[in-house]
Amino acid sequence: MTDYTEMWKGLGLNLDKHEQLLNALGTIYADIYLSQKDRPQGMGYFDFVMSEVHGLRIRELLDHKEKGGKVVGTFCLYVPDEIILAAGGVSVGLCGGAQFSVPDAETVLPRNLCPLIKSFFGFKLSLVCPYFEAADFVVGETTCDGKKKVWELLDNYLPTYVMEIPQMKRGIDKNLWFQEIKAFAEKMEKEAGVKITPEILEEKIKLVNKKRKAIGRVFEARKATPVPISGKDALLIAQIAFYDDPERFTAKVNELCEELEERIIEEKGVVDRSTPRILVAGCPMAIPNWKLHHVVENSGGVVVCEESCVGTRYFTNTVEEGCPTTEGKLRAIAERYLKINCSCFTPNDERIEQIIQYCKDYNAAGVIHYTLQFCHTYKLEFVRVREALDKAGIPVLEIETDYSEGDAGQLKTRVEAFIEQISM
Repeated sequence: MTDYTEMWKGLGLNLDKHEQLLNALGTIYADIYLSQKDRPQGMGYFDFVMSEVHGLRIRELLDHKEKGGKVVGTFCLYVPDEIILAAGGVSVGLCGGAQFSVPDAETVLPRNLCPLIKSFFGFKLSLVCPYFEAADFVVGETTCDGKKKVWELLDNYLPTYVMEIPQMKRGIDKNLWFQEIKAFAEKMEKEAGVKITPEILEEKIKLVNKKRKAIGRVFEARKATPVPISGKDALLIAQIAFYDDPERFTAKVNELCEELEERIIEEKGVVDRSTPRILVAGCPMAIPNWKLHHVVENSGGVVVCEESCVGTRYFTNTVEEGCPTTEGKLRAIAERYLKINCSCFTPNDERIEQIIQYCKDYNAAGVIHYTLQFCHTYKLEFVRVREALDKAGIPVLEIETDYSEGDAGQLKTRVEAFIEQISM
């Protein structure tokens, strides 16, 4: 094991708290992931990534900075990786899926706020997330009122650039978003001191498209019966997509997919073919938020799809390739990203239609709609989601929770009852 203490010290981390976090994360990971049986061998790479998530990957980011490149921290799918990469930058997701940092955040933020927001803000305050400390600046977005106001506070600790996400998809909204994409490209050029050329932008569009297609192969494999990979492992792959080097990640995911496709031919699944298949829809799940998947898959079910930002929204649709000009490529990027069906949009019929279609595509017996506490957009949108699922005859269970383990027993009881219901 490499000792990264000096690197962490150089980043200014709170070493005592950071050690507590890593110890807790290691124990949780072993209990949830390494205890699984019949895992695909290709998951070994992703286990390695997790073992080095605050080590080797941070070293790579610091090496990139030493060579003059920028590291950009992100929280949301609407921040275009293609533009960051085209400016010679590296995009990394920031810590924000653990209860560990919430008490620190609550010294500044109100308690009745989304746990995702409190978690990432607390990670910055407590100096335990090396991704925050390695980032040159952060890109926020206006997908909810909580985030919108927290960016103002976060900017006191780390330069924070905010992209305005339109809340509708009319012509004027599409134009607003295109202007935001252009402005972000100019921001990256200024920060990196480079000019984004059509050639390099095309190269990075193709790279990110390949990454999306690789994740799509994992999800395509999950349509099989019996399912060749657990929901927990598939979730982990999608989470690591926000952190890992895109070329390496894509290659390793495609290697895994070859194994999964062989498993499908051999009808080798991680669970029995009669295991109830669950689609999880709703809020994103940042590392190390594995609670719901662990409960479902320890209660007799298997998660076969995530309709979320750490799921189908990440890889659905690609950016059009081959546009001749930089402006044309930026317009293609804008068009692709505005197809992401976040609950911030009104109306949001496309998302509801997608959930129903995914139930058919993945042969899901029921839906668990996952909402983080105080996430008003997903909570309110569930009213229409439930109406549509009821009309389609698809059973649904609503789960509203946070990152703590205090309700794990209650969740397990409710999930077990739901799985029994859909098994009849």
